[in-house]
Amino acid sequence: MVRTIFACAISALVAAALVAPAEAQQTQSERQANIVVAGEGTVSVAPDLAEITAGVTTKAKTAKEAADANSKLMTAVIAALVDGGIAKKDIQTSQFSVQPAYTTQSNTEPKLTGFSASNQVTVTIRQIDKVSDIADRLVSAGATNIGNLAFLHSDTSKLLDQARESAVADARRKAELYARAAGVTLGRVVLINENATYLPFAKAVRYAAVAAPPIATGEDTLRVDITVGFDIAH
Repeated sequence: MVRTIFACAISALVAAALVAPAEAQQTQSERQANIVVAGEGTVSVAPDLAEITAGVTTKAKTAKEAADANSKLMTAVIAALVDGGIAKKDIQTSQFSVQPAYTTQSNTEPKLTGFSASNQVTVTIRQIDKVSDIADRLVSAGATNIGNLAFLHSDTSKLLDQARESAVADARRKAELYARAAGVTLGRVVLINENATYLPFAKAVRYAAVAAPPIATGEDTLRVDITVGFDIAH
């Protein structure tokens, strides 16, 4: 009986010795971070490029006729983009299809009436002030589907880095305020966690096949949220 109790005690001590370092490792940063604050950094900047989709939909009695008509119009659309200063590398086909077209009437089976061909390209506009001009060129060239305009930033990482620096400065300002109020001296940073980063959503705009309206790019705000822990100097 004594041996059994002694063996159990040894096992318990060994288990505790194994668990203790793991627990200490998990909470080490938390124990060092005597002051923990949230920091927010933002940067507001106008977009410097845009993307727009444009395409042509044609209908004919046969699939070949529909595809041929579509190809002719799409060639004119791409030529208009190139004439407007868009590089060929910035014009990418995003969708192409040829499908049968049916009509339906009550109490009758669908009837094949012809075929529909659709071709869509995504266009990157690197000169942001040309957005309205490019849209107008697309309309004039015969594009029937124009839309999904998105204002973007060519170097998002650089902008977010500026926001990150602001977020750290904001966190330090708050931590120093708490330290003064508590009568202690703020120490070094012991942890930084970056939370969800906010990026602006693309602004979707659709055009009808009429004269293109003026476009206002405005500004986007990019935000970074962080959590920073400081120790207290001794």
